[in-house]
Amino acid sequence: MILNDKKEVLLIRRAGEVRNEAGWWSKPGGGVKFGETAEKAMIREMKEELDIEVEIVGYLPHTNHIINPTSPNRLRGTGTGGEKIEHWVALNFIAKIKSGQPKNMEPHKCDKIGWFAMDSLPEKITQTTAEPIKNYLEGKFLEF
Repeated sequence: MILNDKKEVLLIRRAGEVRNEAGWWSKPGGGVKFGETAEKAMIREMKEELDIEVEIVGYLPHTNHIINPTSPNRLRGTGTGGEKIEHWVALNFIAKIKSGQPKNMEPHKCDKIGWFAMDSLPEKITQTTAEPIKNYLEGKFLEF
């Protein structure tokens, strides 16, 4: 979760070639490559997705995100979702931008990016984003 000096959160709207949750707003993130630490993966993913350098400044509790075939956020925008159940574990870091301005480097996966006040979030927000924001607002995080 990337925060600016105004404590706004940077979100992306998932679209196009995503596995699930097209049309939903999410914190940026991605997968960990074999042998890579979660921290290095987060830093790499922010460079790949948004062309920014980030510094990790804290850690929030992880999120267990289970998506079943009947979940409204399971189906792609075209309504062609699969039948399998998915279980994702999101490690939730707090980060700030060290250099660069966020720009959409993956338009095939994301159609919008923006900064949002935590009391004025989009309606369709993923569980892996809503939970860390809630935890942050409740003070449930570790600062480095």
